[in-house]
Amino acid sequence: MNLQIKQNLKNSYDDKAVLRDQSELPAWKLKEMKDFLVFFDEGEESRILDLGAGTGQHSLYMKERGLEVTCIDLSSNMVELCLQKGLKAYEMDFYHIHFEDNHFNGIWAMNTLLHVPKQDLLQVLEGVRRVLKPGGLFYMGVYGGYNSEGIWDEDTYSPKRFFSFYDEVSMKEMVSQVFKLESFKTVSLDGMELDFQGMILRKE
Repeated sequence: MNLQIKQNLKNSYDDKAVLRDQSELPAWKLKEMKDFLVFFDEGEESRILDLGAGTGQHSLYMKERGLEVTCIDLSSNMVELCLQKGLKAYEMDFYHIHFEDNHFNGIWAMNTLLHVPKQDLLQVLEGVRRVLKPGGLFYMGVYGGYNSEGIWDEDTYSPKRFFSFYDEVSMKEMVSQVFKLESFKTVSLDGMELDFQGMILRKE
């Protein structure tokens, strides 16, 4: 990832960490999580990596349901809020996932990989695949619906963030180079030009 893009993302999310922690999870995001978690049993045999965990709201939900969850995020302020919730959390980016091979049963990434430049996404997906156990499942959820890449001029965050969006065909082609695509769901969002793409991917 371009170092300036990375630093801007870190600064943006550091600045908004407390505000984001005060927001409630919308019902459609909870449903996506519940649909993913049905594949996992409670306890240490179900180790989940929350990739780009933010303030840990998703991770806390999973931990409260008996799963062993590890959080990583680029933002040190986000990681601190995860730690305050009693979560295991590390400051780490998508390009350097410092865990052993075949470690996690599942990986959860909700609206995080949309910050990866398109030329880098396959590299990042390969890194995700490396730490996932054979047969393990990866949930990847991103906004999309059309093809676009760059700084979002209308972004209310400062510095403005970098986003990559894909139409359905392009996204399916991309992820299928690394994973088996088990399911692909499109969620229409009221008042938004973008839709949401939720995928469950399997490491074969």
